[in-house]
Amino acid sequence: MPKLMRIFFTGMFISFLGSLPLGTLNVAAAQLAITDGIRPAFLFSLGSLTAEVVYVRLSLIAMDWVRRQQRLFRILEWVTLAIVVALAVSSFYAATHPSVHKNVILSSTLNRYLLGLTMSALNPVQIPFWFGWSTVLFTKKILLPKTNHYNIYILGIGLGTLMGNCVFVFGGKLIATKISGNQNIMNWVIGGIFTLTALIQLYKMSRKKGVEERIEHPESQTRPFEDAVDSMHQERKGSVDDK
Repeated sequence: MPKLMRIFFTGMFISFLGSLPLGTLNVAAAQLAITDGIRPAFLFSLGSLTAEVVYVRLSLIAMDWVRRQQRLFRILEWVTLAIVVALAVSSFYAATHPSVHKNVILSSTLNRYLLGLTMSALNPVQIPFWFGWSTVLFTKKILLPKTNHYNIYILGIGLGTLMGNCVFVFGGKLIATKISGNQNIMNWVIGGIFTLTALIQLYKMSRKKGVEERIEHPESQTRPFEDAVDSMHQERKGSVDDK
C-alpha cells in the first residue's frame, strides 16, 4: 500500500505543478469562468482532463509507438497554433466590441466538456511532458509496469490536474467579481496571453524544439521538477521511518 500511495502522490504532485504555468487550456478555463461561470469552466476542465489521462495511458503502454508519431505531432502543433491564434483574435475582438463581451470560440454552443476534450486532444504539448515523466519514474523504479501502478498513477494525475485547473477556474471567477463593468480589460489581457503563447510555440517550432525534440530528450521537461519530487519522497520515507 505505501508503494501505491507513493505513486499516487507523485502523479498528483507532478500534475498539479505542471498545470500551474500559463497555457492555452488553463487560460481558456479562466476566461470561461469569467464570461460564462464556474460550471461551464469546470466542464471544460473535465474534458481537457479526460484527454490528458488518455494520453498518459498511451505513453505508458505504447512508448515505442509514441516515438514514431513525429509527423502526427508536427501536424498537431500547427493545428494547436491555429487554435491559439483564433483564441487570441476572438479575445481581442471581444475587447474592441463591448457588446460582444465573450470569446466567440469558447462561448459557442458546443458542449463545454466536448470543447475541452477536443482542444486538449489536439494539443500535443502534454504528450512529451508525460512521456518524459513516465520514463523518469520507470528509471527510478518508482513506477513499475503493473496495471495497479498505472491505474493509481493516472488517478493521481487526474486529481492533480483538476486541482491545478480549479486554481484558474475559481481565480477567474474571483477576477470576474473584481472587474465587473471592465471586462474588456480582461479580454485584452487574455488575448495578450494567447498571443504570447502562440509566439513562443512558433519560435520553438522554428528552432525545431517542438514535440519531437522533447520526446527525444525528456530530461528537458522533467529536470525542473525532479529535485522537488526526490525531496518529497525523502520526506515521506523519513516520516514512515519515524513511525
